Amino acid sequence: MSEFTTYMDLALTEARAAAHRGETPVGAVIVQDGCVLAMAGNRTRELSDPSAHAEMLVIREACRLMSSERLPDMDLYVTLEPCPMCAATISAARIRRVYYGAPDPKSGGVEQGPRIFSHPQCHHKPEVYAGIGEEESAELLRDFFATRR
Repeated sequence: MSEFTTYMDLALTEARAAAHRGETPVGAVIVQDGCVLAMAGNRTRELSDPSAHAEMLVIREACRLMSSERLPDMDLYVTLEPCPMCAATISAARIRRVYYGAPDPKSGGVEQGPRIFSHPQCHHKPEVYAGIGEEESAELLRDFFATRR
């Protein structure tokens, strides 16, 4: 059995960079066979694009690099539970596994809220592993929003 390697440290680096840009500190990484294909942090404000979530950006880049709309052999690491929009895109891209840090009781779409992957109309359900880097991910978000209140 192979040893598990996490790439959440890279996602956390992207989340910190997003916070420095004034974006909500969420970072994501897509990996295929131990090779990092794409990394991104939220850029909704910078790009004036409400869909420019970290997950969406890495999925777009990985699809571009692979010249495919499907990423069946890829794993996604993200610091926050994906929202419903991102969860639907993860399913459409056929991503194999999702590893996320902090749960999102307000806007989550995987294990909170609408639970996109459990919906009968969901065509693909990735394996989901929650709590990878949860404490550091949650702390980044708490600190970011504390400075804005």
